[in-house]
Amino acid sequence: MSDHWLCGRFELSLKRPLLMGIVNVTPDSFSDGGQHARSELAIAHARQLIEQGAQIIDIGGESTRPGALPVSVQEELARVMPVIVALRDSGVAISVDTCKPEVMQAVLDAGADIINDVTAMRLPASRAVVAAHPRCGVCLMHMQGEPRTMQHNPHYNDVVHDVSTFLVEQALLLEKLGVHRSRISLDPGLGFGKTLEQNYLLLQGLAHLVQTGYPIVLGASRKSMIGVVTGKSVDQRLGGSIAAALAGVARGAAILRVHDVDATQDALKVWQSVLAAGEST
Repeated sequence: MSDHWLCGRFELSLKRPLLMGIVNVTPDSFSDGGQHARSELAIAHARQLIEQGAQIIDIGGESTRPGALPVSVQEELARVMPVIVALRDSGVAISVDTCKPEVMQAVLDAGADIINDVTAMRLPASRAVVAAHPRCGVCLMHMQGEPRTMQHNPHYNDVVHDVSTFLVEQALLLEKLGVHRSRISLDPGLGFGKTLEQNYLLLQGLAHLVQTGYPIVLGASRKSMIGVVTGKSVDQRLGGSIAAALAGVARGAAILRVHDVDATQDALKVWQSVLAAGEST
Protein backbone atom coordinates (compact mmCIF):
# COMPACT_ATOMS: atom_id res chain seq x y z
CA MET A 1 0.00 0.00 0.00
CA SER A 2 1.17 3.53 -0.73
CA ASP A 3 2.40 5.53 2.25
CA HIS A 4 0.39 8.57 1.18
CA TRP A 5 -3.00 9.54 -0.23
CA LEU A 6 -2.93 12.17 -2.96
CA CYS A 7 -5.81 14.56 -2.31
CA GLY A 8 -5.90 17.70 -4.40
CA ARG A 9 -3.56 20.21 -2.74
CA PHE A 10 -2.34 17.63 -0.21
CA GLU A 11 -0.29 14.44 0.00
CA LEU A 12 -1.56 12.97 3.25
CA SER A 13 0.80 10.60 5.04
CA LEU A 14 -0.73 7.23 5.89
CA LYS A 15 1.95 6.25 8.39
CA ARG A 16 -0.59 7.00 11.12
CA PRO A 17 -4.40 6.87 10.89
CA LEU A 18 -5.99 10.02 9.55
CA LEU A 19 -9.11 11.54 11.08
CA MET A 20 -11.87 12.66 8.73
CA GLY A 21 -14.26 14.89 10.67
CA ILE A 22 -17.92 14.75 9.67
CA VAL A 23 -19.83 17.96 8.95
CA ASN A 24 -23.41 17.37 7.83
CA VAL A 25 -25.04 20.50 6.43
CA THR A 26 -28.43 18.78 6.45
CA PRO A 27 -31.69 18.84 8.38
CA ASP A 28 -32.09 15.05 8.43
CA SER A 29 -28.80 13.18 8.90
CA PHE A 30 -29.12 10.26 11.32
CA SER A 31 -26.75 11.55 14.01
CA ASP A 32 -26.60 15.32 13.90
CA GLY A 33 -29.38 16.26 11.49
CA GLY A 34 -30.24 19.92 11.90
CA GLN A 35 -27.43 20.75 14.34
CA HIS A 36 -25.26 22.27 11.61
CA ALA A 37 -27.87 22.89 8.91
CA ARG A 38 -27.03 26.60 8.69
CA SER A 39 -23.74 27.49 7.00
CA GLU A 40 -22.35 29.45 9.93
CA LEU A 41 -23.01 26.56 12.34
CA ALA A 42 -21.40 24.06 9.99
CA ILE A 43 -18.35 26.28 9.51
CA ALA A 44 -17.92 26.79 13.26
CA HIS A 45 -18.26 23.05 13.88
CA ALA A 46 -15.71 22.25 11.17
CA ARG A 47 -13.20 24.69 12.66
CA GLN A 48 -13.66 23.05 16.03
CA LEU A 49 -12.95 19.62 14.50
CA ILE A 50 -9.82 21.03 12.85
CA GLU A 51 -8.61 22.37 16.20
CA GLN A 52 -9.18 18.92 17.67
CA GLY A 53 -6.93 17.31 15.07
CA ALA A 54 -8.97 16.43 11.99
CA GLN A 55 -6.75 16.29 8.90
CA ILE A 56 -9.79 16.06 6.59
CA ILE A 57 -13.21 17.69 6.83
CA ASP A 58 -15.97 15.74 5.07
CA ILE A 59 -18.89 18.01 4.13
CA GLY A 60 -22.25 16.49 3.25
CA GLY A 61 -25.26 18.32 1.85
CA GLU A 62 -27.55 15.32 1.35
CA SER A 63 -28.47 12.75 3.99
CA THR A 64 -27.70 9.14 3.15
CA ARG A 65 -29.28 7.63 6.25
CA PRO A 66 -31.57 4.61 5.67
CA GLY A 67 -34.81 5.81 4.08
CA ALA A 68 -33.42 9.23 3.10
CA LEU A 69 -34.85 10.93 0.03
CA PRO A 70 -32.59 12.69 -2.51
CA VAL A 71 -32.31 16.47 -2.82
CA SER A 72 -31.77 18.53 -5.94
CA VAL A 73 -28.36 19.57 -7.24
CA GLN A 74 -29.22 23.20 -6.51
CA GLU A 75 -30.20 22.49 -2.91
CA GLU A 76 -27.12 20.37 -2.24
CA LEU A 77 -24.81 23.04 -3.66
CA ALA A 78 -26.57 25.77 -1.67
CA ARG A 79 -25.79 23.82 1.48
CA VAL A 80 -22.15 22.89 0.87
CA MET A 81 -20.63 25.71 -1.17
CA PRO A 82 -20.51 28.36 1.58
CA VAL A 83 -18.79 25.86 3.86
CA ILE A 84 -16.21 24.92 1.22
CA VAL A 85 -15.43 28.57 0.48
CA ALA A 86 -15.00 29.34 4.19
CA LEU A 87 -12.75 26.33 4.87
CA ARG A 88 -10.64 25.92 1.75
CA ASP A 89 -7.77 27.91 3.26
CA SER A 90 -7.98 26.22 6.67
CA GLY A 91 -4.91 24.03 6.11
CA VAL A 92 -6.76 20.70 5.93
CA ALA A 93 -8.11 18.65 3.04
CA ILE A 94 -11.73 19.38 2.13
CA SER A 95 -13.85 16.36 1.20
CA VAL A 96 -17.38 16.52 -0.15
CA ASP A 97 -19.76 13.61 0.36
CA THR A 98 -21.84 13.50 -2.83
CA CYS A 99 -22.98 11.13 -5.56
CA LYS A 100 -23.99 13.74 -8.16
CA PRO A 101 -21.57 14.48 -11.03
CA GLU A 102 -22.78 18.09 -11.25
CA VAL A 103 -22.04 18.63 -7.56
CA MET A 104 -18.65 16.94 -7.91
CA GLN A 105 -17.66 19.29 -10.71
CA ALA A 106 -18.83 22.40 -8.87
CA VAL A 107 -17.12 21.60 -5.58
CA LEU A 108 -13.84 20.66 -7.24
CA ASP A 109 -13.95 23.95 -9.13
CA ALA A 110 -14.53 25.67 -5.76
CA GLY A 111 -11.42 24.12 -4.21
CA ALA A 112 -12.49 20.79 -2.68
CA ASP A 113 -9.73 18.16 -2.50
CA ILE A 114 -11.65 14.88 -2.19
CA ILE A 115 -14.86 13.41 -3.58
CA ASN A 116 -16.44 10.90 -1.21
CA ASP A 117 -19.05 8.96 -3.19
CA VAL A 118 -21.38 6.52 -1.42
CA THR A 119 -22.17 4.95 -4.81
CA ALA A 120 -18.48 4.28 -5.60
CA MET A 121 -18.57 6.21 -8.88
CA ARG A 122 -21.09 3.91 -10.55
CA LEU A 123 -22.12 6.73 -12.88
CA PRO A 124 -19.85 7.15 -15.91
CA ALA A 125 -20.35 10.93 -15.60
CA SER A 126 -18.96 10.84 -12.06
CA ARG A 127 -15.90 8.92 -13.19
CA ALA A 128 -15.39 11.41 -16.01
CA VAL A 129 -15.43 14.35 -13.58
CA VAL A 130 -12.73 12.98 -11.30
CA ALA A 131 -10.69 11.64 -14.22
CA ALA A 132 -10.60 15.15 -15.68
CA HIS A 133 -9.23 16.54 -12.42
CA PRO A 134 -5.46 16.00 -12.19
CA ARG A 135 -5.12 15.46 -8.44
CA CYS A 136 -8.37 15.14 -6.48
CA GLY A 137 -8.66 12.29 -4.01
CA VAL A 138 -11.51 9.81 -4.37
CA CYS A 139 -13.24 7.68 -1.76
CA LEU A 140 -15.24 4.78 -3.20
CA MET A 141 -17.85 3.49 -0.75
CA HIS A 142 -19.85 0.30 -1.08
CA MET A 143 -23.62 0.51 -0.82
CA GLN A 144 -26.10 -2.18 -1.82
CA GLY A 145 -29.13 -0.48 -3.34
CA GLU A 146 -29.86 3.17 -2.51
CA PRO A 147 -30.45 4.98 0.80
CA ARG A 148 -34.23 4.75 0.43
CA THR A 149 -34.19 0.94 0.12
CA MET A 150 -30.73 -0.28 1.14
CA GLN A 151 -31.82 -1.90 4.41
CA HIS A 152 -34.57 -3.97 2.79
CA ASN A 153 -33.17 -7.52 3.13
CA PRO A 154 -29.57 -6.99 1.98
CA HIS A 155 -28.01 -10.22 0.70
CA TYR A 156 -24.44 -11.34 -0.04
CA ASN A 157 -22.84 -14.67 -0.85
CA ASP A 158 -19.77 -13.65 1.16
CA VAL A 159 -19.99 -10.06 2.36
CA VAL A 160 -16.24 -9.46 2.74
CA HIS A 161 -15.40 -10.97 -0.64
CA ASP A 162 -18.34 -9.38 -2.43
CA VAL A 163 -17.66 -5.89 -1.08
CA SER A 164 -13.92 -6.12 -1.78
CA THR A 165 -14.46 -7.37 -5.32
CA PHE A 166 -16.95 -4.62 -6.16
CA LEU A 167 -14.76 -1.83 -4.77
CA VAL A 168 -11.63 -3.03 -6.59
CA GLU A 169 -13.62 -3.25 -9.84
CA GLN A 170 -14.75 0.34 -9.41
CA ALA A 171 -11.22 1.48 -8.60
CA LEU A 172 -9.88 -0.20 -11.73
CA LEU A 173 -12.49 1.61 -13.84
CA LEU A 174 -11.05 4.89 -12.56
CA GLU A 175 -7.48 3.77 -13.14
CA LYS A 176 -8.34 2.93 -16.75
CA LEU A 177 -9.43 6.55 -17.14
CA GLY A 178 -6.08 7.77 -15.85
CA VAL A 179 -6.81 8.24 -12.15
CA HIS A 180 -3.63 7.18 -10.36
CA ARG A 181 -4.21 4.57 -7.65
CA SER A 182 -2.52 6.86 -5.09
CA ARG A 183 -5.64 9.05 -5.38
CA ILE A 184 -8.10 6.25 -4.56
CA SER A 185 -9.35 4.99 -1.19
CA LEU A 186 -12.00 2.36 -0.43
CA ASP A 187 -14.76 2.34 2.20
CA PRO A 188 -16.67 -0.91 2.95
CA GLY A 189 -19.79 1.13 3.73
CA LEU A 190 -20.76 -0.10 7.17
CA GLY A 191 -24.52 0.36 7.60
CA PHE A 192 -25.17 0.87 3.89
CA GLY A 193 -27.16 -2.15 2.75
CA LYS A 194 -25.85 -4.52 5.43
CA THR A 195 -27.36 -6.44 8.32
CA LEU A 196 -25.89 -6.16 11.80
CA GLU A 197 -23.99 -9.42 11.31
CA GLN A 198 -22.70 -8.34 7.90
CA ASN A 199 -21.40 -5.07 9.36
CA TYR A 200 -19.40 -6.90 12.00
CA LEU A 201 -18.15 -9.49 9.51
CA LEU A 202 -16.83 -6.60 7.40
CA LEU A 203 -15.15 -4.98 10.38
CA GLN A 204 -13.68 -8.29 11.52
CA GLY A 205 -12.45 -9.03 7.98
CA LEU A 206 -11.17 -5.53 7.20
CA ALA A 207 -7.64 -6.85 6.65
CA HIS A 208 -8.95 -8.53 3.49
CA LEU A 209 -9.81 -5.09 2.08
CA VAL A 210 -6.44 -3.73 3.21
CA GLN A 211 -4.77 -6.43 1.10
CA THR A 212 -6.18 -4.77 -2.02
CA GLY A 213 -3.46 -2.15 -1.57
CA TYR A 214 -5.77 0.85 -1.41
CA PRO A 215 -6.10 2.93 1.78
CA ILE A 216 -9.23 1.92 3.68
CA VAL A 217 -11.67 4.46 5.07
CA LEU A 218 -13.75 3.24 8.01
CA GLY A 219 -16.98 4.94 9.03
CA ALA A 220 -18.60 3.27 12.04
CA SER A 221 -19.12 6.41 14.11
CA ARG A 222 -22.46 6.46 15.99
CA LYS A 223 -24.08 4.02 13.56
CA SER A 224 -26.88 1.62 14.39
CA MET A 225 -24.42 -1.29 14.50
CA ILE A 226 -23.05 0.41 17.63
CA GLY A 227 -26.48 1.19 19.04
CA VAL A 228 -27.87 -2.33 18.66
CA VAL A 229 -24.92 -3.90 20.48
CA THR A 230 -24.71 -1.33 23.28
CA GLY A 231 -28.38 -0.42 23.60
CA LYS A 232 -27.40 3.25 23.49
CA SER A 233 -29.07 6.13 21.62
CA VAL A 234 -27.21 8.00 18.89
CA ASP A 235 -25.87 10.66 21.27
CA GLN A 236 -24.51 8.02 23.68
CA ARG A 237 -22.46 5.87 21.31
CA LEU A 238 -19.03 7.43 21.81
CA GLY A 239 -17.50 4.49 23.65
CA GLY A 240 -18.76 1.96 21.13
CA SER A 241 -17.67 4.16 18.23
CA ILE A 242 -14.12 4.40 19.59
CA ALA A 243 -14.00 0.63 20.09
CA ALA A 244 -15.02 0.13 16.45
CA ALA A 245 -12.45 2.68 15.30
CA LEU A 246 -9.62 0.96 17.17
CA ALA A 247 -10.76 -2.45 15.92
CA GLY A 248 -10.50 -0.99 12.43
CA VAL A 249 -7.05 0.48 13.03
CA ALA A 250 -5.86 -2.88 14.36
CA ARG A 251 -6.94 -4.42 11.06
CA GLY A 252 -5.31 -1.76 8.90
CA ALA A 253 -7.81 1.07 8.46
CA ALA A 254 -5.95 4.19 7.28
CA ILE A 255 -8.66 6.85 7.58
CA LEU A 256 -11.32 7.07 10.30
CA ARG A 257 -14.47 9.00 9.40
CA VAL A 258 -15.79 10.19 12.76
CA HIS A 259 -18.10 12.66 14.46
CA ASP A 260 -16.05 12.83 17.69
CA VAL A 261 -12.57 13.87 16.60
CA ASP A 262 -11.25 14.89 20.02
CA ALA A 263 -12.08 11.64 21.81
CA THR A 264 -10.95 9.49 18.87
CA GLN A 265 -7.68 11.41 18.74
CA ASP A 266 -7.08 10.67 22.44
CA ALA A 267 -7.80 6.98 21.90
CA LEU A 268 -5.35 6.85 19.00
CA LYS A 269 -2.64 8.56 21.05
CA VAL A 270 -2.94 5.95 23.78
CA TRP A 271 -3.08 3.15 21.21
CA GLN A 272 0.05 4.43 19.47
CA SER A 273 1.87 4.86 22.79
CA VAL A 274 1.22 1.19 23.58
CA LEU A 275 2.63 0.16 20.20
CA ALA A 276 5.64 2.45 20.59
CA ALA A 277 6.41 1.00 24.03
CA GLY A 278 6.45 -2.49 22.55
CA GLU A 279 8.79 -1.44 19.77
CA SER A 280 11.29 0.09 22.19
CA THR A 281 11.75 -3.03 24.32
